[in-house]
Amino acid sequence: MRESRAEAIRGLFRGPGIPVDALDDGLDWFGADSPSNGSGPLTPAAVLVPIVERGDAPTVLFTRRTDHLKSHSGQISFPGGRMEERDATPEATALRETREEVGLSEGDIEVLGRLAVRETGTGYRVVPVVGMLAPPLSLVPDENEVAEIFEVPLDFLIDPANRRFETRVRGNVERQFYAIPYEEYFIWGLTARILVNLGDLLTKR
Repeated sequence: MRESRAEAIRGLFRGPGIPVDALDDGLDWFGADSPSNGSGPLTPAAVLVPIVERGDAPTVLFTRRTDHLKSHSGQISFPGGRMEERDATPEATALRETREEVGLSEGDIEVLGRLAVRETGTGYRVVPVVGMLAPPLSLVPDENEVAEIFEVPLDFLIDPANRRFETRVRGNVERQFYAIPYEEYFIWGLTARILVNLGDLLTKR
């Protein structure tokens, strides 16, 4: 019997023969001392990569940030944010932020594991936490932070044919980044990098 996409995702984190190093680069959660922007220690943060079980066609849930936010306004992102003192682990941060941003509680999310830690040019060191969601979903967006919640088919997101690698210059600094356009949405930057990581792991199974 052919392995379902949901089974393949769970197998990445629980199945035999998948080395831990393929899922997490081993960097310590609190050891954020190698900043990518040169301005000081990186701020620990975490995001939830929410995969919605929709039969043989799972989707990934995203938010579009409101336009008035000072940071990353209008961008497509995963629920998440910076670590707070009460958060003992990246999973705690990701689950708390998800509850605050889209109204999903810890009981709504099956946490599977982590992807590779990512550093951002804006000074964050982000742990992506993968979680499975079983519909129906009761979503309550934070009106201050979230302008829209939407889903994109997982198979589209992990198909290398749908990726772009773009370059932009801002303030005489050249930035290169992945982008995955979908309909009217432009998924790029950190969010796209995380999806590329997940896609590469799935296609190697």
